Amino acid sequence: MILLKTKQEIEMMKQAGQLLASCHKEIAKRITPGISTLEIDQFVEEYLHKNGAIPEQKGYKGYPYATCASVNDVICHGFPTKKPLQDGDIVTIDMVVNLKGALADSAWSYAVGNISSKARRLLEVTKKSLYKGIEQAVIGNRIGDIGHAIQIYAEKHHFSVVREFVGHGIGRVIHEPPQIPHFGAAGTGLCLKEGMVITIEPMLNEGWYFSVIDSDGWTARTADGTLSAQYEHTIAITKQGPLILTDQDGKR
Repeated sequence: MILLKTKQEIEMMKQAGQLLASCHKEIAKRITPGISTLEIDQFVEEYLHKNGAIPEQKGYKGYPYATCASVNDVICHGFPTKKPLQDGDIVTIDMVVNLKGALADSAWSYAVGNISSKARRLLEVTKKSLYKGIEQAVIGNRIGDIGHAIQIYAEKHHFSVVREFVGHGIGRVIHEPPQIPHFGAAGTGLCLKEGMVITIEPMLNEGWYFSVIDSDGWTARTADGTLSAQYEHTIAITKQGPLILTDQDGKR
């Protein structure tokens, strides 16, 4: 069952989202060659606790960290490690913030030092595809309209869209119905209604869209070893249009 949120609930989730966005801004200052993703994870957990929140995904189905840290060919759910990031890497930091029971979810991909033009283009297209999907998150549209817009834009720029991992509803738990694929046909799927809160989180690969899972049972990598990137926002469906609860620039 899809749980529609009240204006008050959306406002509470927005507060969680604003804290999450501020945390990503702090992460951006720290992403340099030599820092480890475990150091970033520890920073995030301390930052959230300092601001009265907790990292919701820590302990979720046994997941042991405050963040997912996905480097280069890792699509999602990568474990933070002590290995220093290298010049030329790309890394996605994904987190879910719980602020007084309200949740917000956002992933962001970062360049580490000087990255290749190909990697830079992957980041740019992935980020733009997120906003292409958000544009379709309006009352009366269907879930397929979101995925279709993302897929068309990504494939136009010769990147593939991961199928195995999708966006989702979110509220007082991390994953609620409905699922939000980042591919598909326009005009298909459930109709979007006022009060729905969802994540849109396209993962684009440089090569194939297929993935493989590491022995840890969590880390998903590109099957062909090529680069992957992801950007994610939590979105409320409102009469005024899509409201980005995890917005980082304060303009949306």
